[in-house]
Amino acid sequence: MKIHPKLTKAWDKTKEVVSKIGKRNIIIISSVLFIGLAIYLNYLFFTNPLDDIGYGKNNMEDEYGDVGKNNGDNQNVGGNEEDYFAATVLSRQRARDEALEVLQAVVASDDALEVTKEQALEDISRIALDIEKEANIESLIRSKGIEQCVAVINGTTASIVVKAEELLPNKLAQIYEIVYEQTGIIPANVNVIEKAG
Repeated sequence: MKIHPKLTKAWDKTKEVVSKIGKRNIIIISSVLFIGLAIYLNYLFFTNPLDDIGYGKNNMEDEYGDVGKNNGDNQNVGGNEEDYFAATVLSRQRARDEALEVLQAVVASDDALEVTKEQALEDISRIALDIEKEANIESLIRSKGIEQCVAVINGTTASIVVKAEELLPNKLAQIYEIVYEQTGIIPANVNVIEKAG
């Protein structure tokens, strides 16, 4: 069987790139990409108001201990919107902590390339900035009279989950304005999700 010369040349180039970068660095880069994918999937699953994936009665009691309890009485409020918001915040924080742990390991690694370390530091800074922006958005939206709110920034998009039966157009406009002022994300890229109380 004869192999096409272009394929042979491409394979040789690939081997050359792998040898320059190093197998360990490729594994580190793959791990960072995998963590990014995990954060994105976590974002998709935990911001969908139609599915209470991960927020059921048993998950809340097992994973979060007293979060599923209401002020010491034994009534479980796993379907309570406050539980939903608390669980979403915890889930978002856990995903970020895992990503930061991997990125910090890359920065601390003696075997990682400088460019990989620089990218990891940039990602750590971006995550810290996103955390600050999300906190600002949540505070500002609550100051407009909305009881509960969770903001999730993902690059050039944002999802805002608010406790509301139905948002009036002026409240929706205020949310879009707050997100734009804090992040520069245009309203077309902002998904506002109403979680009924």
